[in-house]
Amino acid sequence: MAVTRRRHFGSARKLPSGRYQARYWHAGTRHIAPETFPTKADALAWLSRAEADLTRGAWLDPAAGKVTFADLASQWVVSNPMKRGSSRLRDKSILDNHVVPELGPHPVSRITRLDVQHLVDSWSQDHAPSTVVRMFAVVRGVFGFAVVSDMIARSPCAGIRVPRGGLVERPVLSAAQLQGLAAELGPDQAAMMWLGVVGGLRWAECAGLTVASLDPLKRTMSVSQQLGRDGRLAAPKSRAGTRRLSLPEWLLVDLASLLSQRGLTAANAGEFVFVSREGRPLSYANWRRRIWEPACRAASLPGLRFHDLRSMAATALVAAGVDIKTAQTRLGHSSPSVTLGIYARATEQADRLAAEAVGAFFAPRSPVVSSGGNG
Repeated sequence: MAVTRRRHFGSARKLPSGRYQARYWHAGTRHIAPETFPTKADALAWLSRAEADLTRGAWLDPAAGKVTFADLASQWVVSNPMKRGSSRLRDKSILDNHVVPELGPHPVSRITRLDVQHLVDSWSQDHAPSTVVRMFAVVRGVFGFAVVSDMIARSPCAGIRVPRGGLVERPVLSAAQLQGLAAELGPDQAAMMWLGVVGGLRWAECAGLTVASLDPLKRTMSVSQQLGRDGRLAAPKSRAGTRRLSLPEWLLVDLASLLSQRGLTAANAGEFVFVSREGRPLSYANWRRRIWEPACRAASLPGLRFHDLRSMAATALVAAGVDIKTAQTRLGHSSPSVTLGIYARATEQADRLAAEAVGAFFAPRSPVVSSGGNG
């Protein structure tokens, strides 16, 4: 009786170099293993794994993994139409300056966890932990895109060790310091500063405010859009960012005065509240260089960032005893933990009051002295 030889999936052929090449057909296309093998048994073993992947629905096109990291990164940058323009520009800058020069020419299937760890470790020598974390998030996003696009089975970013950084130190300015900065900014830009301190608005949210955003009768302001650093209007950073805020009377008066000086009324609902000296929508880079940084230096506050005002707003809300849910809503945070864990800072005054309260609770009591006689 003749012995029937098992028919292998695909085929393995010997190359002139003496190594073996594994090939198979699937969906009308011939697929070739991305590497050659020293023995025929190794090539057949690779074919067996490919057949098993096909059977359980885990098959990946071997050619897909040949895409270089540079090409994959270019696809990833434009893959999410919901990503804000400023975020896209930031991610592209990170890729162009810190990632593609190292990983760019390599096929994504050949980049290992060790390669990514070496890259992260090299960043850690020259950059702050928070910066390294941000850059690694971009790399992880690119490889995550490769996984969902069936280019690779697993991301080499799993288990990567990244430096742990503490909270970013943000200043807590006194009322006198803020008033000094307001004087250097001038009335129109000072109103923008006060919205950052009192309302906790982001720069892009201030720049995106229109006349229709203000409701003087109800003493409120709505935040429903922002002007990105790329000059485009977009929705707030998150769903929680769309909100209506009450404003103090004095700040509403300042805003009304600003609009009056520009001849704006309710009929000009679509006009921006804050504009450049030339009357155009604000550009963050120009505004920071021409207005903010000179005013901060003149007020002896060099290095102060507009976003620091938002941290002051959170600190003031917590120090004033405002409930955390209201503070979260005013700041447009998605969760209370963001308000408390990232933005709010303990003030010296609050710390002193806490010390006095705890000290009074645990203060040792003086012994009671008996006033009776000896008998």
